[in-house]
Amino acid sequence: MAKAKSNIEIKNKRASFDYEFVERFMAGIVLSGTEIKSIRAGKASLVDSYCYFSGGELYVRNMNIAEYWWGSYNNHDPRRDRKLLLTKRELRRLQRAVKEKGLTIVAVKMFINEKGLAKLDIALARGKREFDKRESIKEKDMRRDMDRI
Repeated sequence: MAKAKSNIEIKNKRASFDYEFVERFMAGIVLSGTEIKSIRAGKASLVDSYCYFSGGELYVRNMNIAEYWWGSYNNHDPRRDRKLLLTKRELRRLQRAVKEKGLTIVAVKMFINEKGLAKLDIALARGKREFDKRESIKEKDMRRDMDRI
């Protein structure tokens, strides 16, 4: 029996304004306890979340998954660091790129795929300067005006 497509999609809108995405990856998330139930309820936030390497593994920090309402003493810690699942090739590639000056890894979007697993879109990103932000706002306004016509 096929599962219905999930409409859970949590975005980090601030990331696209502050960063220029160089390359994007899709990673699995290691969750514990009631975290998946909170995500399915839409109670998660990616604001100010970023990724870092520790011991050759990639973790996401500052991702908030609210405590599950009906959870008991088994509830999870909302702001804990969560391990991301990528292939060795992708991990090596990201680790080399992060050592380069000015690049970081940010969480862009969290969603539940068709198999019911929580996935996180991450991006290798370069910070935008103030004039870059103004330029992207101008382009966005021009595209919106062209679509109206």
